[in-house]
Amino acid sequence: MDLFDVSASALEAQRMRMNTVASNMANAQSTKTEAGGPYVKKDVSFASMLINPGESDGLVGVKVNGIVEDSKPPIVVYDPGHPDADENGNVSMPNINVIEEMVNMMMALRAYEANVKAFNMSKGMYQKALEIGR
Repeated sequence: MDLFDVSASALEAQRMRMNTVASNMANAQSTKTEAGGPYVKKDVSFASMLINPGESDGLVGVKVNGIVEDSKPPIVVYDPGHPDADENGNVSMPNINVIEEMVNMMMALRAYEANVKAFNMSKGMYQKALEIGR
């Protein structure tokens, strides 16, 4: 049953990645946050984890190590009519490339789909093993 745990850990990690990418895309034009500045792009950090830590040769899954903010500075755009423009007419915009985020979303979706297939294949193998035992 550990195979299910491996697939489930990867599904959870990719779900978190898709949610983070969706948040980045939704805030691509947010110039003001509660912290005062523009929205800062976030990325998910993954780490490996042992499914059964007590076993020396246990299966390895994936876990979300944390959500980290991008260190790139905001993009400064000249827009004197914007309500968040400074005295020089410059607006600090989030450092988010929507096309890059779409690619990240597609990669997360493909990884999620692959893990669903692996989960279903494991389930099918267990079912066949039970049928053989009958």
